[in-house]
Order: sequence, then C-alpha cells, then structure tokens
Amino acid sequence: MGVHFKENEEKLTLGMIIAGVIIIAILVTSLIVYLLNESNSGAEGEVLQEGQISEIPETTEDDLESVSIDMGKTVNEAANESNVVANTTQNSVASNETSKNTTNTSSASSNTNHTNTSSSAANTTTNSNTTETNTTTQNTDVEVKFTAPIKGEILREYASDSLVYSETLEEWVTHNGVDIKADKTSVVTAAAKGTVYAIKNDPRYGLTVIVNHEGGYQTVYANLLTAEYVVEGEEVEVGQTIGTVGNSATFEIADDYHLHFELIKNNEYLNPTQYMEF
Repeated sequence: MGVHFKENEEKLTLGMIIAGVIIIAILVTSLIVYLLNESNSGAEGEVLQEGQISEIPETTEDDLESVSIDMGKTVNEAANESNVVANTTQNSVASNETSKNTTNTSSASSNTNHTNTSSSAANTTTNSNTTETNTTTQNTDVEVKFTAPIKGEILREYASDSLVYSETLEEWVTHNGVDIKADKTSVVTAAAKGTVYAIKNDPRYGLTVIVNHEGGYQTVYANLLTAEYVVEGEEVEVGQTIGTVGNSATFEIADDYHLHFELIKNNEYLNPTQYMEF
C-alpha cells in the first residue's frame, strides 16, 4: 500500500514537471513567434519608408534653407517668432496710418494757414483800396478856385476835341491848353495854392513848371523864359510868382510871346476858360 502510494506520487510529480516543461515550451514558442512577427513588421515598415522616400519630390535650395532655419526650434520659439512678425506688421500699418494722419493734418493746417493768409491779404487789399478810394473821393470833392496866371489876349483857344492851326508846324493840331499873349519877361503867377511838382525843359513846351493842387487838379505853365523863383517840392500860394514869359516852346516858336497854360484834373485836360477869366 505504501509502495503504491509512493509510486503514484512520483508519477504525479513527474507528470507535473512534464506539464510545466510543455507549458514553458509553448510560452517560449509563442514568444519566439511574436518576436519574429515584430521583426517582420519592422522590416516591412522600413521597406515602406524607403518606397515613400523615393517618391518625395526634389527639394530646392530655398526649401532646404528654410528647413535648416526651422530645424532645432522649439514650438514656443516658433510661436514667439510668429507673434513678433504679427506685431511688426501691425506696428508698420499703425505707423503708416499715423504718417497719413500727420500728412493730412499738416496739409489741412497748411491749407488753413494759406486760406487765412490769403483772406488777410484780401482784407488788407480791400481796406487799402477802400481807403484809397475814400481819399480820392474826398480829394476830388474839394472845390478849388483858380485865378488867371497872367492877364492877356488868348492867341490860341483850348481844342482838345477839335483842331487848331499851328503856325510853327503849319498844320491843324489839337491844343490841350490856352496860349495867353504877354510881353517877354512878364510875371507868371500860381493859379491856386499848391505844391511845385516839377520844373523841367520839355522838348515841345520848353521851360515848364507843374504845380499840384487839391482835388486832383494840376496846372502847367510852359513856354517860360525863367523859373528860378520856385523849386520842386515848394508850397506856393495863389498869386505867387512862378516864372516869366518867354519863347522856349519849339512847337509854338513861330507865335508871339505868350504863356502856354494847361489845367488838368485826374489826368484829364480841362478848358481853363471855364474856370477863370483872362
């Protein structure tokens, strides 16, 4: 009985050992199969990658340069560079807008200043013209009384709008004044109060004295012999000596001694006989 039990125990132990060996063998076999499968899968993957690499298009030098620059950068560095580019673009746009606004503001300011300056100049011109007009009107309204610069016979009448015969020129001409007959060296006096404007030797009228008066009037004394009694710029009174009668007018040299006298207002010739008696 004991012998049989012992034999059975040995058989059971042997069977368990055999079973363990078989299980271990199965596990080892399964592990080997698994490793072989993994090895085959890796080999296939490498073959697939080689096939994909062969189909990749050629890379240009610019692409390689771009890749070489980007390689080795972290995600944060790339993000920071993107933010820097975005900020730079925004700042550039803002700067352009600011420049435009500044230019527009400067242009508006310049236009405003120019407009104001032009307006001021226009106002100044208007005021100046108004003042000048008022002064002219005021001077024009002044009544001036004239007296004959010399008494005598009128040899040649005023003929600004008609013709009179010239003994010297031997033709019919206009005559802007009156010729008053007088002896040589007869005294010629101022027809009204005024200021001596000019004393000159005129190529046509000879020795001539011009006097300015109020109201835009002007008197001309020509064909004189002398005029040393007055000087240019001198204030003269009515009846004050201007010069003496002569025969210096080349255009009237054939006539008797006389005073050629003209009356002008605002550059327009007037008939002296309508303003004084000779």
